[in-house]
Amino acid sequence: MHPQNLHHNANNAHVLASLLNCLAFIRLACFGSSIFATWAPNLFHYYTMHLRDLLVHDTMLVINWTQSIFATVTFNFGPRMLCFCHTDSSNLPFSWCTITALRRFNHWQGGHLILWDLKLVIDFPPGSTILIPSAILWHSNTNIGRREQRYSFTQYTSGGLFWWVDHNFQTSKEYWGSLKQDQHAAAQRMQQGRWEFGLSMFSMLEDLRCCASGV
Repeated sequence: MHPQNLHHNANNAHVLASLLNCLAFIRLACFGSSIFATWAPNLFHYYTMHLRDLLVHDTMLVINWTQSIFATVTFNFGPRMLCFCHTDSSNLPFSWCTITALRRFNHWQGGHLILWDLKLVIDFPPGSTILIPSAILWHSNTNIGRREQRYSFTQYTSGGLFWWVDHNFQTSKEYWGSLKQDQHAAAQRMQQGRWEFGLSMFSMLEDLRCCASGV
């Protein structure tokens, strides 16, 4: 098994191509990637290095947009898109995904984003974009009016792609089986400290201020 481009039937491929070439979605994708780079520069760099290595290693892989750092996109045209409480467990635990709300609905009365772990209910009007670590935060959104419509546009990257690069472009079974005893122990220690590494990828507000001021 190895990373591959998602396969679609002819009809879906035609529709998907039109969406990927739509200027509005190109701008949304670029915007999501840009704010990711602004608010999480260390994590953005981590994404950049892994995506670069992945594409250099396998030139058959195709990204959705050259302006976006994310490997995957989901278009959800509802028409009354409702997301039940969940986590995106297949994503990298400390990764971020972009969520954009679209179409027309009364955002004062519905369509709110709920982050259950943080006990937050966020007003999320059409056209808004938010980035969250969706693999670890339970999230959902509230319902909208019967005659309203809500679409969503999300970008994310599967955690398996990062593991594939970190494991020298082989499966976990092949990777661990190739290690010598001392290498195996070192890799285990690194894996045990993975949560600390993930936290280090998050930027503090003071760090961002220093970057902005050039300090």
